[in-house]
Amino acid sequence: MPCRPAISSMSLGRCYAGHTLAHKLAMAAKYNLHGIELFYEDVAALASPQTPSDILAAATYVQTLCASLNLEIICLQPFMHYEGLLDRSKHAERIEEMELWIEVAKVLGTDIIQVPSTFLSKDVCSGDRELIVSDLRELADMGLRQTPTIRFAYESLGWGTYVDTWEQCWAIVVAVDRPNFGICLDTFNILCRIYADPSSPTGCVPNADAEVAASIQRLVQQIKPHKEKIFFLQVVDAERLEKPLLPGHAFYNEEQPSRMSWSRNCRLFYGEKDKGAYLPVKKVAHAILKEIGWEGWCSMELFNRAMERKDHGVVEELASRAGASWIKLVADLDLDLIERPSSRGVSGSRKDSTSPAGVVKKGVEEVARL
Repeated sequence: MPCRPAISSMSLGRCYAGHTLAHKLAMAAKYNLHGIELFYEDVAALASPQTPSDILAAATYVQTLCASLNLEIICLQPFMHYEGLLDRSKHAERIEEMELWIEVAKVLGTDIIQVPSTFLSKDVCSGDRELIVSDLRELADMGLRQTPTIRFAYESLGWGTYVDTWEQCWAIVVAVDRPNFGICLDTFNILCRIYADPSSPTGCVPNADAEVAASIQRLVQQIKPHKEKIFFLQVVDAERLEKPLLPGHAFYNEEQPSRMSWSRNCRLFYGEKDKGAYLPVKKVAHAILKEIGWEGWCSMELFNRAMERKDHGVVEELASRAGASWIKLVADLDLDLIERPSSRGVSGSRKDSTSPAGVVKKGVEEVARL
C-alpha cells in the first residue's frame, strides 16, 4: 500500500492527564490521520476493574469507535521489558501476559504487536544474544499459531540496555528468522543514538554527519533486499536543548539515561524547525521511503512534555501539528497523498449499557458531543 499517516494514541495526550481516548481519536480523524498506534494504557484506562474480560470489552469499544471514525488500528504497543529476563519465572509471567495481548490485538483488528528493546538494568536482564533471540522467537512462534497470524515489530530504543541501534535490532530480527517477526524503524531512535547527544553542549555526537551518512548507506544496503520486514515506520524529530542535559537541568533525572529523559520531554513532529527540531530526519526518511522504496504506515510517535498538560485544547493542538507534519513530509519527499478510505461503519447489536456494544454506544455518543 502507499504510505499512509498514523499517530500513537498517547501522543495526543496521556490518559492519566485526563484526555479521553474518544476525544483523541476524534481529533486524529479530524486532521486526516488514517491510522492509530494504540497504546495499551489507553485500553486499560477504559477497563474497571482491569480483569481480562474487562480489558477485552474495552478493546471491543475501541475497535468499534475507530471503525466509526474510519481509523485503522495499526498496532498494539508497547510490550516492554520482555527479552532476556534473568528471572525466568518473570519471563513465564510475561508469556502469560502476551496471551492476553494477543487476544486484545485480535479484538482490535490489528495483527501487529510492537516490542521495544528493554532498558532494564543489567542486574535483571541479560545481554546474551542467544537468550534474547530465543525469547523473541518464542513470541514469534506464539503469533504463528494464531489465525490470522500475529506479527511482532521489534524496535531498538536509543537508550536500550543491550540493543540501542537499528543495526543491533536488525541483526536480532534476522537471527529470529520468522516470517512474522520484523522491525519498526523510528527516525528518532535511530538518530538519537548516532547523531544526537543531549548531554553535549553541541547537542551532537562527534562526527555526527559522517556517522549518519555511513549508517544510512548500511541501512539501505542491508534492508532494501528485505524491505517487507519493515512492519511500520515512525517519523519523529526532537528539539535541540539550549543547555546540556546534565545535573541541574529541568529534564535531568538521575535514574534515567540522558537520551531517555530528552526523549520523554522533547520529541517533536517532523519539520517543526520553529520549535527547535534539528535532527536530520529527512535524510533517514528519504532513505527508507525513496531509496529502499518501502510503502506502508508512517506514524508520528511523539513523546513530549505537552502530552502531560491537562487543558482540553492540547489534544487538538497535537493532532493539528501531526497533520501538518504529515503534509510537510509528503511535500518534502514527493510522496503520493492518498485519501482516507471509505468508512467501514459501526458494528454491534446488543444495546445494554454494560455489554461491550453498550460501552461502544456510549463512546460514539461521546464523540458526537465533541
